[in-house]
Amino acid sequence: MKKILFILACILLCSCEEKQEVDLLVMNAKIYTVNKNFDIAKSFIVDDGKILAVGQGEQLVLKYKPKETLDAEGKTIIPGLIDAHAHFYNLGLQLQSADLTGTKSFDEVVERIVAYQKENQTDFILGRGWDQNDWEVKEFPRKDTLDQLFPDTPIAITRIDGHAMLANQKALDLANIKKNTKVSGGEIEKINDTLTGILIDNPMTKIWQVIPQPTKKQEIEGLLAAEKATLKYGLTTIDDAGLSKSSIMLIDSLQKAGKLKTKLYAMVRNNEADVDYFLNEGILKTDRLHVRSVKAYADGALGSRGAALKEEYSDKENHFGAMVVGIGEFKELAGKISNSEFQLNTHAIGDSANYVVLKIYDSILKNGTDKRWRVEHAQILEEKDFSYFKGNKNIIPSIQPTHATSDMYWAEDRIGDRIHNAYAYKKLLNRAGLVALGTDFPVEKVSPFLTFYAAVVRKDASGYPKTGFQIENAMNRENTLRGMTIWAAYSNFEEHEKGSIEAGKAADFVILDRDIMFIPDEEILKTKVEATYINGEKVYSQQNMLKKNKPNSLH
Repeated sequence: MKKILFILACILLCSCEEKQEVDLLVMNAKIYTVNKNFDIAKSFIVDDGKILAVGQGEQLVLKYKPKETLDAEGKTIIPGLIDAHAHFYNLGLQLQSADLTGTKSFDEVVERIVAYQKENQTDFILGRGWDQNDWEVKEFPRKDTLDQLFPDTPIAITRIDGHAMLANQKALDLANIKKNTKVSGGEIEKINDTLTGILIDNPMTKIWQVIPQPTKKQEIEGLLAAEKATLKYGLTTIDDAGLSKSSIMLIDSLQKAGKLKTKLYAMVRNNEADVDYFLNEGILKTDRLHVRSVKAYADGALGSRGAALKEEYSDKENHFGAMVVGIGEFKELAGKISNSEFQLNTHAIGDSANYVVLKIYDSILKNGTDKRWRVEHAQILEEKDFSYFKGNKNIIPSIQPTHATSDMYWAEDRIGDRIHNAYAYKKLLNRAGLVALGTDFPVEKVSPFLTFYAAVVRKDASGYPKTGFQIENAMNRENTLRGMTIWAAYSNFEEHEKGSIEAGKAADFVILDRDIMFIPDEEILKTKVEATYINGEKVYSQQNMLKKNKPNSLH
């Protein structure tokens, strides 16, 4: 009775004063605002692509006259999800090449390549996604079978992590790679003084140089395909970890033409010409594109034994991995970046690579303020090196929880007791005060709910292991959601414009089919996105939830 009287009072008051006309009222929801206090609201107003007010529906009806009303019918709404480390452009290109993910043997890899080429008849066969650690024989494949099947067609197929490649003889010949070829920062594998076709880290560049560049049409189709694959998961901003100037400009043109809705935080690849161009031009910032960081690589990946370790690999005597950048070269780059408004984001997997990056970061940033340099992955650290994350938010761990649950089956074989300081996400959070969370797709799957599950539960999709992998480093749900929203926004210098549902911020939000903050662990991976909004525009929907002009249908 009191509620009815209150609504009647609202109507009477509204009739006496003119309401402000706005675009949209979102009502009857459980809204995790992810503001400073992690408040929960029921309704908010959107106008001109931004959130105008947040509160209870009854209060908002008094002041605003919406053109449209979205009755969420009690469903959960969270801020638009931000993937703090992914490869959006590469995902699009990968969708146009041979998909080798999930293969259980090299024979299956070959079968997929044969089927792909039969359908596509390409002049240069590309593929990605194989992982020898998933096979019964956990060894790198060799090129012999590909040489026999495709003696005249070059083939380059990349491991799931992007840090190892198998090339057939035709591709090696095109790249002028011989058994005596030397390339620092990686390995050209030989067995019995014969090339196997395996290239690790920097030598792969010689193959990339002879691969035909995608046409503009292929690039556009790839970007649009990548957007289709990500919007359905509620991803509204994606940090693309390493883009060329030309790719960035293409993305900018598609966004300005209204063809690409997704917001991109673009890290410029560590190419001297591209870096110098953006440093000279300054920060590029539009409504959907933000360019103010440079992506560098310190080492390779653990799965291909390219991660740089302080002590030898536990499963390969006298092998330490390798830095893919010279220390002098990295210091020079860091010094150059420090004299600009740009951020430096560096891939570091092994404890040796993390030490080098953190030590150089620390020495350069001692007197710096609000630099927010990021360590991408921060995967294996020696205990004493965690102290470099001092909680001053000048050095930020950018981590991908699904790496832990993908690598847990074999990682201890690689690094032995060092595993206890690997994938240590809670420890990193405690030291740094915040973490930015991402997927690293297409290395991992696109779904941010896998990220959420891996961070909170530390299990794979089948529920293994029962007690969770190193469960002491699990994060709670609130911090995990912060890492996927407001902390990720902070790591992009965007915390004042996105990352939470607050007045003045972009109306980027996601409607879920269940309350991800309270459902049982085993239900997290069943979560579906019912609608995704960017700047107040519905860019993805499972069904039409929008209802016209029903601002008073409160319950």
